[in-house]
Amino acid sequence: MYPEIEPYDHGMLDVGDGHHVYWEVCGNPDGKPAVVLHGGPGSGCTPNARRYFDPAAYRVVLFDQRGCGRSTPHASAPTVDLSANTTDHLIADIELLRTTLGIDRWLVFGASWGSVLGLAYAVRHPERVTEMVYAGVAMGLREEIDLLVDGLGPMFPEAHARFRAAAGDPAGDIAAAYLELLLDPDPAVHHRAAAEWCAWEDAMVPLTPQGPRFDPPDYRLAFTRLVTHYWSNGCWLPPDHVAANSARIAHIPGVVVQGELDLVNLVGTPWRLAAAWPGAELVTIRHTAHGGSPEMAAARTAATDRFR
Repeated sequence: MYPEIEPYDHGMLDVGDGHHVYWEVCGNPDGKPAVVLHGGPGSGCTPNARRYFDPAAYRVVLFDQRGCGRSTPHASAPTVDLSANTTDHLIADIELLRTTLGIDRWLVFGASWGSVLGLAYAVRHPERVTEMVYAGVAMGLREEIDLLVDGLGPMFPEAHARFRAAAGDPAGDIAAAYLELLLDPDPAVHHRAAAEWCAWEDAMVPLTPQGPRFDPPDYRLAFTRLVTHYWSNGCWLPPDHVAANSARIAHIPGVVVQGELDLVNLVGTPWRLAAAWPGAELVTIRHTAHGGSPEMAAARTAATDRFR
């Protein structure tokens, strides 16, 4: 990865619906444009994400998606309205940011939820995408969500039993049950639900060093509200959306970097995406789970170097 770098420009973009999105640009003002889509939903962009790009070659745009990071209103607010926070809203925000910054086309870079959003954006606006680079890939499939909230229970039985019990052991959608608790006005209720959801998130990535991934509490609350909001609504994507629209992205070159031990592999996501997107190269990284590794970081950087 490249050395740490600071933005040369940043601001707040009024995207409508009362939302203002934080954005920043780093690297070469005359370089090849690239946009970074962070994970979550609700993780926010981080300084480390700037380091995947050669700063002499790229003009790198990062932003915090609605409701998280430095964007306002924050999803941790005591009274939060999530109705104007959907995949369609985020795609529109990406386009507004592109035009505001005077960019014609750009490379799309993301991981985890960022790959879902990036693929949905490319399907909607293929003419605006030069290349795509994704890691820890997901496609917004119902099977992926079901796997993560319930299907992995037999692999981590104690953690999953606690996860279900904290939601009242619902017969239906666990993410929806958690969202109801997370939106409860009682801080004791919504903060406990956020902590229990994040404990399950940690349990699912056992090879990732454990630490304060979900601190402070306001970050944890916003993250969990947004994840459960999106998951309980199927990410607002039709079934198998990318494969059904594969002709729109087939020509776009790209790289998918995937850990061999990423548990989303259990539903075949990387190979399903590779079949739907013939322009992409699938690179698998040994001994690596969804949380990534130095080898995965190196492969992602090598991918952006290829397209600079």
